[in-house]
Amino acid sequence: MARRPFLPVLRSCFLAGCLGLAACSGSDGSFDVAFMDSEDNLFDTGVRLSESGQHVLAATRSGLVALNAQGEVVPALADRWNVTDGGSIFVFRLRDGTWPNGEELTAESVRTALNRAIRSLRGTSLGLDLAPVDEVRAMAGRVVEIRVASPMPDLLQLLAQPELGLVSGEGETGPMVLVRDENGAVLSMRPPRERGLPDEEEWQSRVRDIHLHALDAAEAIERFGDGEIEVVLGGDLASLPLADTGPLSRGTVRLDPVIGLFGLQVMRDSGLLATPELREAIALAIDRPALASAFNIGGWVPTSRLVAPGLSDDPGLVTERWTGLSMEERRNVAAARLAGAAPGEVPRLSVAIPDTPGHRLLFAELRSQLAQVGVGLVRAESAAEADLQLVDRIARYGSARWFLNQFNCQLDRGLCSEEADRMAGRALDERDTVRRALLLGEAEAALTSSNIYIPFGSPLRWALVRGNVEGFASNRWAFHPLPDMAVLPR
Repeated sequence: MARRPFLPVLRSCFLAGCLGLAACSGSDGSFDVAFMDSEDNLFDTGVRLSESGQHVLAATRSGLVALNAQGEVVPALADRWNVTDGGSIFVFRLRDGTWPNGEELTAESVRTALNRAIRSLRGTSLGLDLAPVDEVRAMAGRVVEIRVASPMPDLLQLLAQPELGLVSGEGETGPMVLVRDENGAVLSMRPPRERGLPDEEEWQSRVRDIHLHALDAAEAIERFGDGEIEVVLGGDLASLPLADTGPLSRGTVRLDPVIGLFGLQVMRDSGLLATPELREAIALAIDRPALASAFNIGGWVPTSRLVAPGLSDDPGLVTERWTGLSMEERRNVAAARLAGAAPGEVPRLSVAIPDTPGHRLLFAELRSQLAQVGVGLVRAESAAEADLQLVDRIARYGSARWFLNQFNCQLDRGLCSEEADRMAGRALDERDTVRRALLLGEAEAALTSSNIYIPFGSPLRWALVRGNVEGFASNRWAFHPLPDMAVLPR
């Protein structure tokens, strides 16, 4: 049976938000959550986690702080903190308790564990984000102090990332225990004392186990429709055309208002991509609102900027591009530039893009648009041979630094700008907030003029949530803590 698109529901959720939901379980009393991903990704514990792997690791391993259902920073191994010296010193008071192996949770043991976690992230974009951290100190009693080179308003958000979960010896530190066997995977809540909470009689009656499933998108959506799954997470562009409203309520599809990167990374500087001017011609030719129209997504905000517009540290140096030109005028400029680069032949570009229902729609729309300026777009046979690569990545925190770090030359993700890296590096040493924001703006301007990335807009993330589920809230990180869904309302 053909599936009807759920896009009208997405439109209403994006524009107006969906109503809050309260608790429910399946017909057999279980609470089942499916991720549209592979088992390998879902249960990974490395430092380059998929979005599904981040959710499971966050449930089983705690850092100093964590994220709640609304995407806000809340206590974890630290029960309180304060920030001093203009945002350069973060002081954390640890909760009472022990590590899973029975050793006392001390400032020195946490300092060791945190330094180990930070070292493990070297060579990743999160490692670059943590570069301003100068020193982690163990103070008297259960107090840990983190000193940074310059004020870092987003440090708490960074410390809440699952990859910054802490371990010492054997055992995990998170609020839930994961058990995997031939019957599947189950997350169970630890007793209150092991979660840093006071003892509570009959606490088991106030929590529920979560049965985890790693499913492909079609099966996850079908089992949700059949009532076997209460929550389906991991919805993105790939699975967008598969969902079906069917008998579901208007509050079922939940769209996260995320920020991040969604566009094309330039992988090589040859042929039609040899110069910034030619790369700009490709960017000029793309009608971003029409990309959204291909999916009938209402409320999606396209952008020609590399950094998400409207961030708190945006100095306004970079604005939307080509606003004085109509789409027809832009394509005329693009066609003239590109024709001169490959006279007498039909130029072609290859793109590395997944082969999924949603990505096939995106590829068809991009191919149609670039054909209007005389460029043939084809799928790359492999990522290593691609001229362009699709980027679809959620930001970890709301600062220009996150966006700039995604293109740092150290990551070797394609073309980069050493000039932009130098400016972003100078911003790390700048204590004045206005001057730091200006340096980050200049770094964005340098990356923009190099045209190594062709932005479309924000990523798309969605979930299926059965009516009356407690502990789920749409948020800008598309992060939905499983422990929050395991706690029953009083």
